Amino acid sequence: MDHEELLAHIASLYYEEDLTQAEIARRIGTSRSTVSRMLREARDAGIVEIIIHHPWRTVPELERELVRRFHLHQARVLQAQGRPYSEVLKGLGVLAARHIDNILADGMTFGISWGTAVFSTVQALRPKRRLSIRVVQMIGAVGTSDPLIDGPDLARLLASVYGGEYRYLHAPLIVESPQVREALLQEPHIRETLDIARKADLALVGIGSPRPEVSSLLRAGYLDREALARLREQGVVGDICARHYDIRGRILDIPLNRRIVGIEPEDIHTIGQVIGVAGGAAKAEAILGALRGGCVDVLITDDTAAERVLALDETEG
Repeated sequence: MDHEELLAHIASLYYEEDLTQAEIARRIGTSRSTVSRMLREARDAGIVEIIIHHPWRTVPELERELVRRFHLHQARVLQAQGRPYSEVLKGLGVLAARHIDNILADGMTFGISWGTAVFSTVQALRPKRRLSIRVVQMIGAVGTSDPLIDGPDLARLLASVYGGEYRYLHAPLIVESPQVREALLQEPHIRETLDIARKADLALVGIGSPRPEVSSLLRAGYLDREALARLREQGVVGDICARHYDIRGRILDIPLNRRIVGIEPEDIHTIGQVIGVAGGAAKAEAILGALRGGCVDVLITDDTAAERVLALDETEG
């Protein structure tokens, strides 16, 4: 066998047949240290992938309070346990993926936005069946340097996981002027795609924030720090599908909102169920605004964010 086949054979003996490294070494006529080195090489080459299924615990009392206070269909609150944010994001993705897989059915249309939380969710999906679903992009493409978190690639990835079809929105997210936006909305393919998105059975959205440390639009290069500061001065605390709102959840009449290519704010309320995914204390104001505005039906978050959201709701009336 060639070298890659040998690596796969050794990995199979170790991970699937539970042989020790010493036993493998005797079987293939080499040393234990050589087996150890080849196992590392197999991981580095991608022949072996190790997936750790964390026991993502939740906090039922916070879930119940979020549902009660904001009239949600459901809430899932991850017990963060001091994990770094990158790990929390993975956990949120797992919780959101489980919820989606439990309710997704044949023939459904699934709307999708963009961002790291949405990507974490799509990445965590492990369906055991194929479904004839249609995934539709609800907002224009960001064109980020990391294409995996952008709408077109996420729509394709989500559809492929279930063996469904996908529909791109062939337009940028933010355009130069309201006039350009209106012209694009008259294009038949764009108009038809947005019509499909408005009638979606489910939607998966991230919850954005103008705070620089967590701003996806800053990371994507659409906005700079000065632009984010102006948004905060205008009362912006968050956005869903790039529509920016205040702490009361009211969509603000600001120039940026008039340059967004995507579904309208009121369209979000026509979708069967909107699943919002966001976590961390830095996203608390954005999450609170989204909840007060009735933008999400199901919230997937963590305990740090949930506690902050509930405290803010009492003080930011």
